[in-house]
This record gives sequence, structure tokens and C-alpha cells, in this order.
Amino acid sequence: MNAPLLAPFTARDGENLAFYEWPMQALPPDDAWPLRACVLIVHGLGEHAGRYGHVARCLRDWGFAVYAYDQRGHGESGGARGGLSSEAHLLEDLAEVVDDIRLRALRLPRAAGETGGSLPLIVLGHSLGGLVAGRFVSLRIRPVDGLVMSSPALNPGLNLIQKLFLTTLPAIAPDLRINNGVKPEYLSHDTRVVQKYRTDPLVHAKVSARLAKFIATAGPATVAAASSWTTPTLLMYAGADKLVNPAGSRAFAEAAASHGGAGVVTAKCFDELYHELFNELDAAPVFASLKAWLDARF
Repeated sequence: MNAPLLAPFTARDGENLAFYEWPMQALPPDDAWPLRACVLIVHGLGEHAGRYGHVARCLRDWGFAVYAYDQRGHGESGGARGGLSSEAHLLEDLAEVVDDIRLRALRLPRAAGETGGSLPLIVLGHSLGGLVAGRFVSLRIRPVDGLVMSSPALNPGLNLIQKLFLTTLPAIAPDLRINNGVKPEYLSHDTRVVQKYRTDPLVHAKVSARLAKFIATAGPATVAAASSWTTPTLLMYAGADKLVNPAGSRAFAEAAASHGGAGVVTAKCFDELYHELFNELDAAPVFASLKAWLDARF
């Protein structure tokens, strides 16, 4: 089955979040189910989890149970497009989804039809999702067994006008939404990816002042926490990224390494690639790096 199962997920405040699951293929004749861990995908700004089907299918074929959700204000989830009614909501939503997946994992079939026990949980976040996941881990909101950050927005690369915008607007008009500044032509060198993004009805180009402030403050705070990082982490970033500043990822990796975290944080820069590593013309090295890291730890 290639298409994900899509179901509603009600957050604590009553907001609906679209929840995705990519089921494993049929059980083999001996009833062995090679589940290694659960992976939760957290998407980026203005997009939705449905764009990660090819990533989810690879993970599933490698033996992982795969889930995702549309962050509020995105995709099939509720909320104003690009809006955020509380700076804590994205982290709180992730905590609730993590709790739900931990419960689901207890019911997953194992070898010889057994159930129970605890499967490791890995959070894989891209761009805004990488920032949300990284901040989530840095604050130790819930324990996770692994973190993968793909082109995380640790440094959004704000210009002077954007910085001025963030010093005033969040206080006087936090719900005002403007263009998020994402230029589709810099997502990938693959023109098919760019065109599909442009015509995707679930993609939007909005960001509220409150959400922009979260991005601008959570990035540096996550980098600052790198020196005390303890969660096994794979950081993959694009050296030619024009949508977030790769300097944020470099700073995170350097801080982790300089404080003895080199064995905890594995960093890989793909020098020639654009922002969406998994959607590049030659994404094979990206998937290979992900698989190697997962194979070594799970």
C-alpha cells in the first residue's frame, strides 16, 4: 500500500490535526514483522506531510513504522494558514502526537504475532519541522530515541527589514499574516518538484508575525543548547540552501562537537544541494546517509 491512511487527530484545544500513517506491507508467511522503530515526520513551513510519501515508503521498506501530521495552519489541519495562536502550540502538538505514537507502538505486531514492549521513536523534521523537533528535544519536552534534522531553520537568514518586522509587529499584530518568502525555485534543482509545489492546493505562502517570531527565537535557542546535546541526532543540511541559512546548522554541529557531542550529533553537509534534500535531482546520497545512520543505531 503506497497511499497513507489519513485520520483526524484532535489536539488538547479542540483543533483538528491531520494524522498520517503509512502501513507496513502484508505480513510474510512466517509472521515475522521486521519492525525496528517508529519514525514521525514533521514537515516544513507552508507545506504538508503528504509531500513526504517517498521518504515514508523508503523508511517503511527499511523496517520502520512511519507516521506524520500536518502542523496546525498547514495542509489538511485546522487553523488559519500560516497562523499560530500561541508560540507554544507547535511544541505542544508534537508532544501530543509523540504520546499517541508511543501508545500505538504498544499495539504493533511483532515477530511470531507478539505485541507489547517499547519500540524506539525517531523524529524526522524538515526545515520548520526540523526546528520544531530540535527545539522540542532541546527542551526535553518528551524523550525520543533519535532525531533527524533536514535543512532545519536554525538560522532563517533574516534581512534588516525582516528583523525590524519582528521587533515590532508580534507585539502589536501577532496574527497578521504576510508572505512567508519561500521562493519555490530554490526548493530543488528538479523543475518537476518546483512545478508540483507551485500547483499543490495544500501549499500556502503565509506566515503570521507570531509564527515568524517563534522561528526567529527558537533557532538560536536550539543552537545554544547544542553544547549539552544528549539525543542521538543526524543533521543533514544543504550547502547551497537559499531558503534558510546553512550557517545555523554549521554552528549547531560545531557547538556539539566542541563540547564532546561529536558522537551524539552526526552532521552531513551536501554542498551543492538546495533546501529540500529528499527532493533533489540526485537525492540518493541523502537517502544513503539516512539509512546508514539508522542502520548503525536501530
